This record gives sequence, C-alpha cells and structure tokens, in this order.
Amino acid sequence: MSDEQGLPATAAGIAPGASRLSGRRILVVGGGSQGVGDPDAPPGNGQAIAALAAREGAAVAVVDVVSEAADETIRLIEQNGGTAAKLIADVAEPAACERLVDDAAGALGGLDAVVLNVGIGAGLKLESTTVEMWDRVFAVNLRSHFLVARRALPVLPRGGSIVFIGSVAGLRPGSLMPSYDTSKAALLGLCRHVALEGARRGVRANVLAPGLIDTPLGRVASRLRPGRERAAIPLGRQGTAWEVAYTTIFLLSDEASYVTGQVFVVDGGLSMGAF
Repeated sequence: MSDEQGLPATAAGIAPGASRLSGRRILVVGGGSQGVGDPDAPPGNGQAIAALAAREGAAVAVVDVVSEAADETIRLIEQNGGTAAKLIADVAEPAACERLVDDAAGALGGLDAVVLNVGIGAGLKLESTTVEMWDRVFAVNLRSHFLVARRALPVLPRGGSIVFIGSVAGLRPGSLMPSYDTSKAALLGLCRHVALEGARRGVRANVLAPGLIDTPLGRVASRLRPGRERAAIPLGRQGTAWEVAYTTIFLLSDEASYVTGQVFVVDGGLSMGAF
C-alpha cells in the first residue's frame, strides 16, 4: 500500500492503527502543529508523533507554547476518534517544565511515557551567536529535557519510556548553528544518564535523531539555506514526519522493551557521509 508519490502507507501517514499503544497515556512536549493555518503544510515531527500515538490507542497530552498549534494537533486527533488534552507551556521557564508533567498526569489519569520533541536554533556560525542566543537554545533544547525527565521519572511506571527527539546535527556538524548542534550532541549524554537511572525503575530512555525531514520548519530552513536540500541522501529523498513518528512509536511500545540508552537515526543514510 502506498500513496500517489509511491511512499509506503506508513511514510505517508495513511496506514491504519494496530493498537500498539492501547491504553497508554503519553505526554508529547512540542506536539503542536508547526504549520498553523497553512492547509498545504506537512505535519511536523511532534504533530505526527502525537497523532500516530493516538491512532495506536494512546491518550495524548499535547504541549506547545502556542495555543493554536496545540489546538490543530488535537483537532486532528479527535477527528480520527482519539483522545487528547491540551497543555500550554514555555519550556524555557523551569517551573513550567515540572508543572507540565503534573498537569499531563492529572489530565490523563496518569502517565506512561514522555516524548520530548521541543527544540529551537539561533545564531549562524560562531561570530553571529550571542551569549543570549546560546543560553536560550540550551534552555529549550537541553535544560527543559533535563527538568521534564527529572520530574517524570518518579511518575512513570515500570515499562515506561522517555524518547528524546534529537538530530543528526548532534552526530555531525551541518546546521551551521553551533548552539543547536552542541545542544543536540549534549542530549545524547543526558539520555544515557536518564537511561541508567531509569533502568533501576524499569523505565527506558532513548534518543531519536532525524535527518532532513520535510516539515514546516524544515522548509523554512531550506529557504534560509538553499544548499540544505542538495545534501547527498543515499535513499534519494527527504523523510516524512510520519517516518520519525513510527520509529518513536516503536520506542514507546513494548516492542522496544529491551532497548534503552540508544540513538536511533532516521535520516535515509545521510549520516553515513556517503557520496
């Protein structure tokens, strides 16, 4: 089964659910629609993850800093018969990070898993990156992940899962934003520690590192840096947010019950450096 572009049904986001997360309660931080108001925009990674988790049977708490962005994802979930709750939070604020975990658990009647998808970039090259830019990026891309994970670990039950959405920019330079690349690289170290502590409680933690994915933010990045889309991707195309989402669902599900502290790369072979 495929769409008119020849993509598999899963990559196109049109495959039916298989109840892989039935009964689970999942918090998706950064789950709002990045293409708010644009009917032609593809889903972002967070929106696709939230929508697919609901399709697979989970109740989902969608967190975003923009109310309309969260509303659009929740509308998509509810149109397909899913259950969702909206939470608004600016994860650059430390208090908001702990509050959103408690609010999600309250709204869903508990919490089984967390996906941390939120991330920003600022400042091209070293000379254009200010201290303020650096600190803001690290507050959102790394400190918030630490704070949410710290609060979530005591809440999650045995068999729970935390998925950090990183980037191939954390494995090799390429975004031209030193704050972004460095924060994504540091996320791998944070994940390993969370996985180590979580293992004692039966909670897993992994990083998913997407490459060039066709999302609203990806299209903005391509307009700012046209050479981005000329990268040599062995599979010959950009990925879709649904392909990121399906790997995330695997990591959240019991199918990955013996997987923790690992980095899963979804990049069509880009990070191999093949030419």
